[in-house]
Amino acid sequence: MSQSKSSKPKYQGSSAVALKYNPEKDNAPIVVASGHGLIAEKIIRIADQNGVPVYRDDSAAALLTMLDLGTPIPPELYQVVASIYAEIIKTADEIKKNQEVL
Repeated sequence: MSQSKSSKPKYQGSSAVALKYNPEKDNAPIVVASGHGLIAEKIIRIADQNGVPVYRDDSAAALLTMLDLGTPIPPELYQVVASIYAEIIKTADEIKKNQEVL
């Protein structure tokens, strides 16, 4: 029995990566979770449930999912990850300002 297009998994083509960074301990952010499809969805769901910011960038995710778990990101990807962190900080600041207004 073949599967119709409408019954394909929702996140079949998506990718997700979770990074951790402790500037006192790590030289660069470290890949702590990585996956595609349903694994990507689970990574995103766990982040959302735990209040961890999620930044969606398919190109960055495609690059970062090539890295092995537990490895720091290479210098070639510092600018990509720095841009992501900058966006997350900007978004967090905007949310904080909006909450102060309420």
